[in-house]
Amino acid sequence: MVIAKVWVLKKHFDGFPKPSDFDLKKIELPNLKDGGEQKLLLESVFLSVDPYMRPYSRRDMKEGDIMIGTQVARVVESKNPAFAVEAFVIGGRGWRTHFISDGKDLQLLPSNWPESLPKSLALGPVGMPGLTAYFGLLEVCKMKPGETVLVNAAAGAVGSVVGQLAKIGGCKVVGCAGSDDKVAYLKKIGLDEAFNYKTVKSLDEALHKASPDGYDCFFDNVGGEFASVAMNHMKKYGRIAVCGAISQYNDSVPQKGPYVQIPMIFKELKMEGFIVSRWNNRREEGLQALLKWVVEGKVKFHEQVTEGFENMPMAFIGMLKGENLGKAIVKV
Repeated sequence: MVIAKVWVLKKHFDGFPKPSDFDLKKIELPNLKDGGEQKLLLESVFLSVDPYMRPYSRRDMKEGDIMIGTQVARVVESKNPAFAVEAFVIGGRGWRTHFISDGKDLQLLPSNWPESLPKSLALGPVGMPGLTAYFGLLEVCKMKPGETVLVNAAAGAVGSVVGQLAKIGGCKVVGCAGSDDKVAYLKKIGLDEAFNYKTVKSLDEALHKASPDGYDCFFDNVGGEFASVAMNHMKKYGRIAVCGAISQYNDSVPQKGPYVQIPMIFKELKMEGFIVSRWNNRREEGLQALLKWVVEGKVKFHEQVTEGFENMPMAFIGMLKGENLGKAIVKV
């Protein structure tokens, strides 16, 4: 018999999440049975904390539900021949230390995953954030060699991959982040221009200085005021991929304008929101491309690792405050 620890949403978030909004509970898991639906016992090894959890918790969860999220898990016991004991999988079973599955909701790590590569990367550059960058650039922005790409939250899990993939694609890349350490990291991983949006006197001037001719593609993870200012620096026929709006997720009162219509009309811009699951049928293509670039050193990575399942809320809140460099994960 296994006792699983889980974090539940005790109270819907009002403004910024607080530790008191979560509750740590224990659940007794049933034993596996031959021929039943309960064919696998798994143990979470790494858990992801991501910005999407903030708005999705309001949309998809009720108070008392286990917090949503993804993990890299190890197979502890198996009655399913497709999953060997000690195999590693990616699951979307929320904030749990252990869980039972029939295997249908699990994906094995790619078979060519190098032993030397951290398995936690399956939650970052070789996982959902990496795929978000890959398909957002290729299918929404449709970037072309020689173009100029702007990405905000550029030192985060998605943004750091966006910048590097745009460089691989032959683009000039301008990134911005919220600390000098993050800006230094962006330059280290090869971005052409980078600045701290919190310390520049004028975001308008900083964007113009970084690319006086404007931007062909804008990969927006932030929304809000940043997006409104950036819109005015787009080139004619520019493309904007709306990936996230972290500047607005914790607002108790919705922000008002400014509005996008005038720059969109005069510059004839294309602006498209997207969720990466749209390309689930091409998941393997994206993962193999990302894995290859990581192994070759063309996509560098940094992980913000928090130790201990009991620290899940702290890691989540810290990530929403921008305390992470690269992908924020929790090591169980």
